[in-house]
Amino acid sequence: MIYLDWGATSFYKPAGVYRGVVEAMRTCANPGRGGYSAAMEAARQVYACRETAARLFHCQPEQVVHTASCTHGLNIAIRTLVKPGGKVVISGFEHNAVTRPLHALGADIVVAGRKLFDWDDTLEAFDRCLKPGVQAAVFTHVSNVFGYVLPVEEIAGLCRQRGIPFIIDAAQSAGTLPVHFEKLGADFIAMPGHKGLLGPQGTGLLLCAQPGQPLICGGTGSASLLQTMPEELPERLEAGTMNVPGIAGLDQGLRFVEKTGLSTLYRREHRQLKRCVAGLKKMGVRVFSGKHQAATVSFLPEMECEEMARLLAWREIGVRAGLHCAPLAHESAGTVETGTVRVSFGWNTVDGDTDRFLRAAAAIVGSLP
Repeated sequence: MIYLDWGATSFYKPAGVYRGVVEAMRTCANPGRGGYSAAMEAARQVYACRETAARLFHCQPEQVVHTASCTHGLNIAIRTLVKPGGKVVISGFEHNAVTRPLHALGADIVVAGRKLFDWDDTLEAFDRCLKPGVQAAVFTHVSNVFGYVLPVEEIAGLCRQRGIPFIIDAAQSAGTLPVHFEKLGADFIAMPGHKGLLGPQGTGLLLCAQPGQPLICGGTGSASLLQTMPEELPERLEAGTMNVPGIAGLDQGLRFVEKTGLSTLYRREHRQLKRCVAGLKKMGVRVFSGKHQAATVSFLPEMECEEMARLLAWREIGVRAGLHCAPLAHESAGTVETGTVRVSFGWNTVDGDTDRFLRAAAAIVGSLP
């Protein structure tokens, strides 16, 4: 199969990831629950992953909290900073992992910046909206639908100047674009383990500049007499048994990213983006592309998007069609009624994969009456 749905998950992993998961299942017990070798090995593996993440994202290992997903981390961060009914500024390209928790809190949501690939519009809108009374800002680094890379450093600067805490959703950027926790000065940065970091599903990281409010409470293997969660990170936000095999696999994914280098991974993926955009434009379909774009592109064929994806799947080519769990982004782009077909590239996508997709798409488009 030609897999071009890396925006959803990394399907093909580096070999070390598979080995890490299996080895942990064979050698690791429950971290923090004993002094015997299998428990200690589990604790060592969990901490090793924190150390690797800390190097990659420029923070302290204790600031790295293991989560079950990026969504899990975003919920912790949002419920820490936003009180029920509080005013929050978000970008016009947020995923439901941001908007649904805010709606659940009854937040007063202000949407800033609705123009694709337009940094001036995004920054002017955030500049207008970040006013006194705003409890927090939440913004994605990269749109999961269109690949729009937002000016996160500049937005972060505006937030810092005005003393407004903020959360960055790095679901589509971690592992490809630089995410420098210390320089950005974010209160929280959430990311999945299974996308650009190439780990297993069911893993995630939340980088924390403050202790945060626990989303769930329970055992941590420490301070058992306390009937409240520990005050210290990372235990404060890590109740219950950890996904040690997943964390071991994630550590190997992080190490692969670290060894290969972000710039190398970005160049590989961006090469395929440019190749794909050029080919789609030749077909005459509407393509959403621009200057500030990561390795994701959406397009609109002159047929139902889901039907286009189905016909590609029949040819053993995997893409995603629809609203991509991000209706706000589609509202901003004017595609909420139709959705789009999304093509996204990964670390091992090669020219032949992209060319095979383009030939198949051209054949489908050319067969339309």
